[in-house]
Amino acid sequence: MKHSKKITFAATTLLLSLAAPSPAQPNTTDWPTRAVTLVIPFPPGGPTDLIGRVLAKQLTAQLGQSFVVENKAGANGNIGGQAVANAKPDGYTALYNTSSLALSPSLYKNLNYSPTKDLTPVSSTAIVPLMLLVNNNVPVNTIQEFVAYAKKNPGKLSYSSGGNGNITHLAAFLLLQALGLEATHVPYKGSAPAMVDLMGGQVEFSTNTINDSMLLVRDKRLKGLAITSAKRSTVLPDVPTVSETVLKDFDMGAWQGVMMPAGTDPRIVNALSTEIRKALQDPAMLTQLDAQGAQVLGSTPEQYAQYLASEIKRFAEVVKAAGVTVE
Repeated sequence: MKHSKKITFAATTLLLSLAAPSPAQPNTTDWPTRAVTLVIPFPPGGPTDLIGRVLAKQLTAQLGQSFVVENKAGANGNIGGQAVANAKPDGYTALYNTSSLALSPSLYKNLNYSPTKDLTPVSSTAIVPLMLLVNNNVPVNTIQEFVAYAKKNPGKLSYSSGGNGNITHLAAFLLLQALGLEATHVPYKGSAPAMVDLMGGQVEFSTNTINDSMLLVRDKRLKGLAITSAKRSTVLPDVPTVSETVLKDFDMGAWQGVMMPAGTDPRIVNALSTEIRKALQDPAMLTQLDAQGAQVLGSTPEQYAQYLASEIKRFAEVVKAAGVTVE
């Protein structure tokens, strides 16, 4: 069993004691002294929830205080995001966010919070590759055959996604755009109904997260043609990447991370970041992430802030090209 601990920050130094008078500060700040709420802005049992709960369990073991998962689903992650943005910045509320956070500023016309101004980055956690899937009625078995088939049937194929502007939508859009293919987008309220209609033949293909669809491929209910990450997945090693087959250097996934309300004590932010990166190296956690096809990230708050800024810029261009907006 792991030893629990508290993180203690020294609040004063000799230099501070010699400096000009300033507002009184406590000598130390102990964190955490009670349960921390980890808001997951998607439904229980989904691909984000699965990884977020693994992290919460590991952080609980490391810090000796419970990290309690609270699901606040809706609006492509923005209901939960706004709830954390409005929470008291005392170190006891955090957001387990996904790449949807980088989509929202350009996707939503009336976003009620700013992901960059109202939240502060803590650490990236993992990235989950997506997979190009087709139903069993589509007469192709490789991505090369899919490209040829789509070119012979311009505009006749349709693809499902977990929602308009969702990463599963934009990944497919980018792939089609890069390959010069045409298809009709059919958005659903979540990946589960999108997969149901894909298997049922209502749409021909989709790009979905690998941890949410690998069992469907293993059970031969769908055909997995290619992985969107730079390297193959250990959970489906026989499925090639897009990059190695039809589109060199194509690399896209559903990344995840942790944010806290803006104004949270930087010492707490840095401490949680350190613990997250430690958790991501725990053998038991690595085994669980690997089983879901997730690839470990981990970063300092500064590194995560830079990555988030670059992704917001990247997706702004994609959303503009796709012509997608959400009220």
